[in-house]
Amino acid sequence: MFRIGQEEIDACRRVIESKNLFKINGGVQEVHMFEEELKAKVGTDYAICMTSGKAALISALIGMGIGPGDEVIVPAYTYIATAIAVTAVGAIPVIAEIDETLTLDPDDVEKKISKHTKAIIPVHIQGFPCNLDKLTAIAKKHGLYLLEDACQSDGGKYHGKYLGTIGDAGAYSFNYFKVITAGEGGALVTNNRPIFERGLIYHDSSAIAYFGNQLETVESEQFCGTEFRVSEFTGAILREQLKKLDSIIDDLHKNRAYLKDKLSGRFNFIKSNDFDGDCATTLALWFDTADEAIAYQKHIGGGTRPIETGKHVYSNWTPIMQKHGAFHPAFDPFKMEANQGLNMNYAPDMCPKCLEYLSRAVYIGVDPNMNETQLDDFAKFLLK
Repeated sequence: MFRIGQEEIDACRRVIESKNLFKINGGVQEVHMFEEELKAKVGTDYAICMTSGKAALISALIGMGIGPGDEVIVPAYTYIATAIAVTAVGAIPVIAEIDETLTLDPDDVEKKISKHTKAIIPVHIQGFPCNLDKLTAIAKKHGLYLLEDACQSDGGKYHGKYLGTIGDAGAYSFNYFKVITAGEGGALVTNNRPIFERGLIYHDSSAIAYFGNQLETVESEQFCGTEFRVSEFTGAILREQLKKLDSIIDDLHKNRAYLKDKLSGRFNFIKSNDFDGDCATTLALWFDTADEAIAYQKHIGGGTRPIETGKHVYSNWTPIMQKHGAFHPAFDPFKMEANQGLNMNYAPDMCPKCLEYLSRAVYIGVDPNMNETQLDDFAKFLLK
């Protein structure tokens, strides 16, 4: 969370005073307005606000018709929710390597494609864009869906286009740790009408047909889904947060550039697929060896952090690595007959490049609210 204050307080007051706390109402309709403003901002035809980025990934996969018998390629370095979203629809996550940008390696993706593959999920981890030129070409070549996990990259761009809008669909997250936040929340964006309609039905199937006119223009047949609906408070807060997105990103870029200039000559930096377009939440340092990275962190102490954050590295995805895809075995994709023979040959050392690259990297978090004096002090601290 970077910036939140009186505007969000006033937005919540507006909801309370309206007495229209439910999403479907005859008042301002904060969630609907946020969806309209989000799609206008990022340039997609459709947007659905829901409870989380994971909910958006699941809804998109449902919209793509993915399920038992299908494989979906995910990177070895991402939050566990990316892989769990695949198991949630009954499919099998196939884990692929990352490259030196710490994002999904297109070459390994192509090696992992089989006759069962239906989608690729590139993850713009820490706001670092994946190589979407290569991944888009691979997806088109093999007739696969491309679902962008942009949950850590609200406001980031790739060659001028917003991350999340380049593939067949994209997922954003607005939880407490993201660029803009309502504490929790997420959104599915797409230009694909069938993905939108099925995602709309799935994300709120118990209310979609019974409140308002939400199915008025929907041609897809109804089916049973779940309930990822949010309240008007979420919509109201996110409307105010969206107004702040550009200034947050601009100040992140300004402050990261300042720190990078101060640290240049002392450190190497991890290369980016679009350094000017990414979210600039992070300055990533690159060391020759894992021992050097560890030694630097021990020397500096606070202000830096290792890549290893538990569930962001595939080897720590306990339920995936142990193939516990659901509590009831009949719903467990790893036990489903349709999935037998699919690529679920997981092992802790299956992606050695991922483990090596992450061991040599150190993150410096960027604060958009620091002034020049604070940045100078922080740079001196990092250079001590």
